[in-house]
Amino acid sequence: MNVQGWTFLLVGLTFALYIGVAIWSRARSTRDFYVAGTGVSPLANGMATAADWMSAASFLSMAGLISFQGYDGSVYLMGWTGGYVLLALLLAPYLRKYGAFTVPDFVGDRYYSQTARFVAVICALFVSFTYVAGQMRGVGIVFGRFLEVDVTLGVVIGMAIVFFYAVLGGMKGITYTQVTQYCVLIFAYLVPAIFLSLLITGQVLPQMGLAGTDLASGLPLLERLDGLHAELGFAPYTDGSKSTIDVFFITVALMVGTAGLPHVIIRFYTVPRVRDARISAGWALLFIAILYTTAPAVAAFARTNLLSSVSNQPYASMPAWFDTWEDVGLIDFQDHNGDGVVQYVGPAATDASGAPVANELTIDNDIMVLANPEIAGLPNWVVALVAAGGLAAALSTAAGLLLVVSSAVSHDLLKKGLMPDITERGELLAARVSAGVAVVVAGWLGVDPPAFVAEVVAFAFGLAASSFFPVILLGIFSRRMNREGAVAGMIAGITFTAGYIVYFSFIDPAADTPDGWLWGISPEGIGGVGMVLNFAVAITVARFTPPPPESIQTMLSGIRAPGDDLVVRQP
Repeated sequence: MNVQGWTFLLVGLTFALYIGVAIWSRARSTRDFYVAGTGVSPLANGMATAADWMSAASFLSMAGLISFQGYDGSVYLMGWTGGYVLLALLLAPYLRKYGAFTVPDFVGDRYYSQTARFVAVICALFVSFTYVAGQMRGVGIVFGRFLEVDVTLGVVIGMAIVFFYAVLGGMKGITYTQVTQYCVLIFAYLVPAIFLSLLITGQVLPQMGLAGTDLASGLPLLERLDGLHAELGFAPYTDGSKSTIDVFFITVALMVGTAGLPHVIIRFYTVPRVRDARISAGWALLFIAILYTTAPAVAAFARTNLLSSVSNQPYASMPAWFDTWEDVGLIDFQDHNGDGVVQYVGPAATDASGAPVANELTIDNDIMVLANPEIAGLPNWVVALVAAGGLAAALSTAAGLLLVVSSAVSHDLLKKGLMPDITERGELLAARVSAGVAVVVAGWLGVDPPAFVAEVVAFAFGLAASSFFPVILLGIFSRRMNREGAVAGMIAGITFTAGYIVYFSFIDPAADTPDGWLWGISPEGIGGVGMVLNFAVAITVARFTPPPPESIQTMLSGIRAPGDDLVVRQP
């Protein structure tokens, strides 16, 4: 069976499984729709959280970025995993103890302000739609390649699938679907990684293969990769080119962004008890670590195979995988010198006379994990399995993000704001309608996102870091923080961060270089500066405005007190 046949089979089976789980666990009340009835076990919630968070950026794009950027790409590993430590220690148990449905719900109640609630809703929508654009692009790439359709049509197909189980199942359906999707995506990631590790280094564990010896050359794998880079004019794979300040702020933005993502935080409302929230975070970190410790090895294997198979090879003899990716527009070859040979080289490449050599090949970062098994000549079923895993990663996160959008509109905007007398049935209908609208908007954004999947997701993390993390942290641990400070901080943080990202992504992309950045900080890291600005503005404004009411002080004492009793019962 060819790759396309295997893809239809495996993707069809996994989609049937997801839809079956969604129907079995469909939401029958607003409590089911928003927080899965608060009856999810810590193990299942940890697995669902891992799937929710390990998006197309983790599965498809992170290893691709590391593969092309080498050492510089490791900043994504540090930031995304470190954020879960903050989440587990500083936020998850306290938010679960409060017992609300959503992050804007907590913000509105804690800061005794409808204005604060509405600002939080806007921030949640902004973060979620930015994040989901990357997921839908990932879906389009997978469908575009393996079903051999246009990327736009691939996005539309993904929209239809997400619409079905997100709108029908709500959080309850999404939770158990995400448990299934985690099993699919982690199996799909590990199988080719183990194959490649055996082929390239003889090691079963990819983590050991990364530090092992390349069988073809007898050199350590990373030493061989550095040698290939030097021959072709690329910067050394194991050296970093990013400035220390940029690495620091990207890491900070990704860490605190993880701890402030509304679709991740909302997962901890689904467990029965406060201590279960902590246990869930531990399980999630373990499940995430399985993929994240494998990603650097996958990146190194992919880079080694790519450089060996395409550099200085005749274009006419390129393998089938090259032609297929070229057909969908994610590989582009321009024969500048007309010799019919693919010159895939870096900026320092020269010919025998010392004259510069122009690069003729452009490869989309996001294809590396998907193309890796084909480049290595692995069996067709392994190639199709990776496609199924990539779709599981993208769709699981997309569903969680769309639920955030849905709950922000139906619960926080309507039930707690514009239509307080709405019935439970009306609220559930509004939630499903808003989820449907959000799917359409997400698909539109996914057709033409501003950057690669991981970079788009990094923007979303920066927006979360600059808006939600300070207001939630101060809302838990600062008795003096009031509504005026919270609102001013959120507005200042997200406006600054969004403005910086929009300027370099859309208004003046040519200035998107270290020389054009503020203090040498890239758009991926500017959320760290936005977070500092949020803290500074919030604390300053709170200092010169009235303190919170006594009832809020009492509620804070209850949140931080030991025990599993909820401070505010869910409606």
